[in-house]
Amino acid sequence: MTSATVSENEAVLCVGDPTFLNYDKIVVKREGYGPIGKGGNGLILHSALAIDPHHGQPLGLLWQKLWHRESKPKPPVDETPFQKKQRQALARKVARKRAFEAKESYRWVEALQTVDKQVGGSTCVIHVFDREGDIAEVFEKVRQIEQAGVVVRAAHDRRIDSSSERLWALLEAEPIQFYQDIEVPKTDTQAARTAKVAVLFCQVSLRTPYRFDNRGPLQVYAVYACELDCPDGATPLSWMLLTTEVVTTVEMATTILRWYSYRWRVEDYHKILKSGTQVERYRLAADGMKTLLGFLSVIAVELLQLTYLHRTQPEATVELVLNPTQILVLKTKSPKLPKVLTVAWALEAVARLGGFLEHRRHTPIGIQVLWRGWLKLQNLCEGWHLAQT
Repeated sequence: MTSATVSENEAVLCVGDPTFLNYDKIVVKREGYGPIGKGGNGLILHSALAIDPHHGQPLGLLWQKLWHRESKPKPPVDETPFQKKQRQALARKVARKRAFEAKESYRWVEALQTVDKQVGGSTCVIHVFDREGDIAEVFEKVRQIEQAGVVVRAAHDRRIDSSSERLWALLEAEPIQFYQDIEVPKTDTQAARTAKVAVLFCQVSLRTPYRFDNRGPLQVYAVYACELDCPDGATPLSWMLLTTEVVTTVEMATTILRWYSYRWRVEDYHKILKSGTQVERYRLAADGMKTLLGFLSVIAVELLQLTYLHRTQPEATVELVLNPTQILVLKTKSPKLPKVLTVAWALEAVARLGGFLEHRRHTPIGIQVLWRGWLKLQNLCEGWHLAQT
């Protein structure tokens, strides 16, 4: 369904990011789960979310991959520091020799390949990655796909081809082309704010790693945004963005910054999956969890779409987010109807099903209320269909 919707567009963003699903509290049925983070136990989910490049509206999921890591054997109890150092050095040597397809980092290239097969050839897909996606294989794969591009936040201070200069030093020597305000969302450690950034951009030729047979330089454009007058206690915004798109004007540099800011949509999606659908509260065997996750992922995307449409187009027609049966059920359950049924009305009607109280209209509608309401709406629609048969 998402692929068909995306194929109707001239261009679309594909925002990718992984997240940990922690099931550390599961005592039994642990087979099929594995180590995550710092001592956790669970699964790793990588999502590729389709985003409208003009308004940032989520369009749906294009690809997901779920896997678990294998537990590492415990070191010998009587291991000496020297033996530990030898063991770790050997493990690193073995890891370097592994085929790229066997590594976790392959998922970034896998997303490129899979999405390219799903989306029609007339649609240009621009993949947007955070620093984890800054690997040379991503740029190499994009070279091979005609209707693909990438915007990735640089993680490595790479060398410039045919010189000893490095990426950050090269961009910092460039003159500031313009200033821009960027809305920084709230996180667990800092409040939301508007960051004023200085922006520089230029074309760069990055040195290709020695592991590649094709030693031609990586020809990309770099857009560097660094925050000015950052508030005390906040982490200054600093984006070094590498892109295969041609950036020779202020307008295009602004577009690249906007596209990267849409990367937060996939983080919002994972937040809805965890706090809304409560995906980490289930206590199933791994195979059952994977099946359930497929169901919950679709609902989380629908809630994300509804939430962002309510923010950006609250007066848009309700048909953008609900099908005829859902509209009929909500109309029947609503105490009074407005003259025009809008996205804002749909969100509030779903929230009422989830327990949102009318006298708290000035309180933001929480994602858990929306989740409960959306689940109840699905049950009501199923009952309505059964009553018609």
